[in-house]
Amino acid sequence: MKYVVLGPWVVRSVYSFVTKEEKERDITNLLVFPFLLWRLLHSQLWISLARYHSAKTKHRIVDKGIEFEQVDRERNWDDQIILNGLLYYIGFMCLPRISSRMPLWRWNGLVLTILLHMGPVEFLYYWFHRALHHHFLYSRYHSHHHSSIVTEPISAVVHPFAEHLGYFLLFSIPPVTTILTKTSSVGVFVGYTTYMDFMNYMGHCNFELVPNWVFNHFPFLKYLMYTPSFHSLHHTQFRTNYSLFMPIYDYIYGTMDKSSDKLYEDSLKGRKETPDVVHLIHPITLQSFYHLPPAIASLASEPYSSKWYLSMFWPIPYEFMLFTWKFGSTFAVERNVFDKLKMQTWAIPRFSFHYSKSSQKDAINSVIERAILEAENEGVKVLSLGLLNQGEQFNGNGELYLQKHPNLKIRIVDGSSLAVAVVLHSIPKGTKQVLLSGNISKVVCAIAKNLCQRGIQVGVVCKDNFDKLKLGIPTELWINLLISTSYTQKVWLVGDGELSEKEQRKAPEGTHFIPCSQFPPKKVRKDCIYYNTPAMVIPKALQNVYSCENWLPRRVMSAWRVAGIVHALEGWDVHECGDTMLDIEKVWLASLSHGFRLPMLDHTFI
Repeated sequence: MKYVVLGPWVVRSVYSFVTKEEKERDITNLLVFPFLLWRLLHSQLWISLARYHSAKTKHRIVDKGIEFEQVDRERNWDDQIILNGLLYYIGFMCLPRISSRMPLWRWNGLVLTILLHMGPVEFLYYWFHRALHHHFLYSRYHSHHHSSIVTEPISAVVHPFAEHLGYFLLFSIPPVTTILTKTSSVGVFVGYTTYMDFMNYMGHCNFELVPNWVFNHFPFLKYLMYTPSFHSLHHTQFRTNYSLFMPIYDYIYGTMDKSSDKLYEDSLKGRKETPDVVHLIHPITLQSFYHLPPAIASLASEPYSSKWYLSMFWPIPYEFMLFTWKFGSTFAVERNVFDKLKMQTWAIPRFSFHYSKSSQKDAINSVIERAILEAENEGVKVLSLGLLNQGEQFNGNGELYLQKHPNLKIRIVDGSSLAVAVVLHSIPKGTKQVLLSGNISKVVCAIAKNLCQRGIQVGVVCKDNFDKLKLGIPTELWINLLISTSYTQKVWLVGDGELSEKEQRKAPEGTHFIPCSQFPPKKVRKDCIYYNTPAMVIPKALQNVYSCENWLPRRVMSAWRVAGIVHALEGWDVHECGDTMLDIEKVWLASLSHGFRLPMLDHTFI
């Protein structure tokens, strides 16, 4: 809602343009809001590029990750665009006659802007920046910006309010001068601000993207254009590389970091890195596309929930899906590190509703197969199948890929064993009866079998599901399996398939709804307890976690994803897909030994 502050100014500019005669119309004021939208889009493009590139690139400068604390601190990155917009409106209102008659382009204005930037702006910024590193100003202002050791593009514009005002006044020198000298133009004004944004965002990327041939062919550019590695040293060393975009002032005043050239070359060369584990997912809904880490950072850092305003941008996910489907099979969305174990998350460019269409089955399976083979060629040890990529009706819980490629070195994991263990340890202690709802799956069958072995009665509503369960449970345990029509059980295990509101209304007050599938039931009862889908809290040693996995809380991962990590940590040389299931207790104890735990510690479990 903070964008509402721009509303009166936008309305005023439109009203003034419409009501005045053509000679008196203020075209500059009218263009401010579209220009702000362009700046927002430009910023978002850099955010997405950096996060996507950082997930797989070997050219990282600082080999560390970011966490939720940094995401929260930088979530107000667009405040400076709103502030600048307000100042633009105020400035053009104070200079109406001059600013309203701006032509589209003036060459003399461009030359003047370049000279003013290279001289006063860069020079004054250098000394202003050095002043901000004095302990008095640093502790009160600039330290907020330097809290980000590993920078992202949006780290560039995260500053305290007073610092923003100082930068705005400094960077206003060229446009204000051109306005006063009547050499201003719309193109130069937009171009200069876009240049400032471009260089600012580029310099705060945590990977090197300026190719070596630039400085080989044009050596003098070394003094006129910085690189991400150059500015990264300023965030790690603090007392060097103060320049804005032109390192020449650091050379002149002796603050150039001596390791700048070496870090640049090392970053360009990169470090060969092969992930040990790949988790394969897909977006769920059109809106969940914006929840992916390379999309909107603030949304990705919170559990997924539907936002009304995202519905207005529904064509964007479709266009991206078609683009990636045509030019690439999967795309990397996240990179994590657990001690020496390296992990990546790859996404299939298809949404959940595509998996229910028979016409899409072969195409999606083909993409999953290519992802498995790509991971195999890269030397990945374990690939875990997330969400519908492991559907029993879709590919037989991953068995399809083993049938096609029986000699795979990579281990395919569907995570069923750990999902079963998490559900069993989530059932409240003292439970004597449970009710199974939804479709029967590999996980549900294993849960029912284990509960029957413990003497817990398992009620099933549907006769067909009852018959399916009997096929997977020894006959001596059938005594604990029954068809239930009373709905009196206070623990419901919800399998695949939608649990309707009508069914939930039949549950007694205080019922525990515990999902057994990848997708949670819709919450319709305030007097009942709804659990998350099978998941575990990750240990502190698992780093570079700055996004939530779908609807799960922060630093909580699905059991299917954790299973792949544990599989690699333990070095198990077997597949877990198709009808195969590992020893449930063994998998459970292994996950606990590596620091994973249940998210609901206030419960007592069986």
